[in-house]
Amino acid sequence: MTSTTDANTDTPGPTSPTGSTGSTGPTDSNTGSSETYGELRAQLATLTTEAFRPELAEIDRQSTGEIARIMNGEDATVPAAVAERLPQIAAAIDATAERMARGGRLIYAGAGTAGRLGVLDASECPPTFNTDPSEVIGLIAGGPSAMVTAVEGAEDSKELAAADLDGLELSADDTVVGISASGRTPYAIGAVEHARERGALTIGLSCNAGSALGAAAEHGLEVVVGPELLTGSTRLKAGTAQKLVLNMISTITMIRLGKTYGNLMVDVRASNEKLRARSRHIVSLATGASDAEIEAALAATDGEVKNAILVILGQVDGPTAAVRLTEADGHLRAALAAVRTT
Repeated sequence: MTSTTDANTDTPGPTSPTGSTGSTGPTDSNTGSSETYGELRAQLATLTTEAFRPELAEIDRQSTGEIARIMNGEDATVPAAVAERLPQIAAAIDATAERMARGGRLIYAGAGTAGRLGVLDASECPPTFNTDPSEVIGLIAGGPSAMVTAVEGAEDSKELAAADLDGLELSADDTVVGISASGRTPYAIGAVEHARERGALTIGLSCNAGSALGAAAEHGLEVVVGPELLTGSTRLKAGTAQKLVLNMISTITMIRLGKTYGNLMVDVRASNEKLRARSRHIVSLATGASDAEIEAALAATDGEVKNAILVILGQVDGPTAAVRLTEADGHLRAALAAVRTT
């Protein structure tokens, strides 16, 4: 799900400049004063993600192979930067899983690349973990059209973020993750500030230390990857770092919620031929059953992988498997243990 406020709809004026790539700043390009942009340039100069790397000033004169080698070397540094923040990331995930176990939602909010990454992560949860589309939501400044066309001015509005969250009827059980490479994008900060006022759990994911976004959130995750290959192009290392952290947030949260059995995606939604084949492979890996037994179990459980595994390993019928899983809050391992002790 994306922001319900489309890019063509009038939005509140900007509240502060942003540090994301390609921003037009706090005023229109035809009316902005030198003084205003001087202040903005001074602010950008303090950001690691915006720093210029003189040693790469001649990169356009390098061969394609050499540029690829340099980029690959840059990308290799990102996992180490993420690793430095693993304790903070784990704490944020535990807090998120606790809220979602009570019926809360996971909501990402960002602009530009950061917003697109949030929408991407949210959109992959239903087929992977059989979540309802309303459980993990991605908001992007500027609305659905901003997924494919840059809507630069939308990121400058805290009010737009608040309106998007109000449209979701935010609750105290929800978790809102503001995403911004610079850590100063008003839309992301506004989302976190508004969510915190409503009692929701807040996480701020950025790539600069001491960011405004990190300070606004209960859990500030600042993954500092350093200056980019192309000055200020935060879709590169910063984008990769954000994708890695979002992978962790959604995947580990779903593991904590019982959406997996070991490392098997037992809540996968078999919505196409590939996923139907994968479902059967997962049941086979979990049980070692024959093809005939697998087909019978899936037929008895309307194709639900988790239920089918419980039918085979627990030697129960389909309706009993459904009841046991409900009693175990969807955790297959717990349901299996209960069946085996009865």
